Amino acid sequence: MSRPRRRGRISVVVLAGWLFADLLLVLALVSMADRPDPLADRPRAKDGTKPSPSASPTPTGPRSVELQPEEFRVKGTDKDDLTAQIHKNTGKWADREAALVLTFGGSRNGEAYAHRVNTLLGKGRPGMFTKKTATDDFHNLGDPASTAKVRVYFYTTPGG
Repeated sequence: MSRPRRRGRISVVVLAGWLFADLLLVLALVSMADRPDPLADRPRAKDGTKPSPSASPTPTGPRSVELQPEEFRVKGTDKDDLTAQIHKNTGKWADREAALVLTFGGSRNGEAYAHRVNTLLGKGRPGMFTKKTATDDFHNLGDPASTAKVRVYFYTTPGG
């Protein structure tokens, strides 16, 4: 013969659960009531006009690198000619600083040619290609010898 269940004990557990849920609801409402209204009007100056916005702070912290590279090509073997091509081809980005440069030299010895081009970057545009600019040399078997495709990844501009 089994004992009959007591209903009182189950209802106390259920009651405690509802009480706990209600308490959490009250605490959530109190914490939301403590926050200011984000859609409220901005504070007004003493004469009744809105105060002028303060200058936005200058961004600080590490810079980031743009996802899309800029690209140009150079060809030839003369150092002065390559330097002039680098200077001419990077003119539209003269005010920017390069973070990473990937250079793809043509043919089997393209990696050596890409390295040669990368060593001339700082001479062609010193403000853009600093000693902190990371470079890497690759070869591209599909391009002719003494040609290179240069991909430049720039730092992003502050606030943009």
